[in-house]
Amino acid sequence: MRAIVIDDSRAMRAILRQALIPRGFEVIEAANGKEALTRLASAGPVDLALVDWNMPEMNGYEFVKAIRLDGTRADMRIMMVTTETEISQMVKALEAGANEYVMKPFTADVITEKLALLGIDCAEAA
Repeated sequence: MRAIVIDDSRAMRAILRQALIPRGFEVIEAANGKEALTRLASAGPVDLALVDWNMPEMNGYEFVKAIRLDGTRADMRIMMVTTETEISQMVKALEAGANEYVMKPFTADVITEKLALLGIDCAEAA
């Protein structure tokens, strides 16, 4: 399985990469939504996007809307991974097309639980 981690924090991308690789993912990284769209244009199939909300140039919400409006990656599951804790923000992201929502800070076990909710069996992915 392939995942793209989209976060302007290099440290957060590293944490998510370290959580995903042992679970069988090949990981692509991008520092914002705009860069992610560019990388996805030539990346081939990507099964999962983990997206921060607050980023420069194109934030995570704008990225989710762009991906869902485009429709070519309708089967890519999107998990918001963010410090946005307001219920209204969570609802806004889910209505835009995000499939799951994780609030920072999190543990690797939380990521595994959310992957299971998305129908991704980490044992199978490894």
